[in-house]
Amino acid sequence: MDHHNTHSVSVAGVIIDDQGRALLTQRRDNGHWEAPGGVLERDEDIITGLLREVREETGLDVEPVTLTGVYKNMTRGIVALVFRCKLISGHLTETDETRSFRWVTADEVRTLASEAFAVRVLDAMRNDPTPAIRHHDGTHLL
Repeated sequence: MDHHNTHSVSVAGVIIDDQGRALLTQRRDNGHWEAPGGVLERDEDIITGLLREVREETGLDVEPVTLTGVYKNMTRGIVALVFRCKLISGHLTETDETRSFRWVTADEVRTLASEAFAVRVLDAMRNDPTPAIRHHDGTHLL
């Protein structure tokens, strides 16, 4: 196997509330605002990983509604699958990975998050039945 040609797969859940706002988490390691998510474990299916990552980072249980986008970080070789989710239960809880939460409008997403991460949330906030397919360098769309 060519280890220089491997990819990692991550998942993120964009939780939308009754007012059409999305939940962003602020990461402890770099202060960035993003949708909750992370890397899938090798033996984990996609939905199980999504539910685990969202719960680990927020304390919330969600139900995935639809796949809203597939994104590739061309610099780091990470493919991200992003899902629009609805809240089922739980309470927002700060963790080792997240230090703050904010329910945001589309305009606030553009202000808080870098372009590469804002577009994931904005794509999930739209009601387009076709998932977006985009690539970026970790910060900007390409």
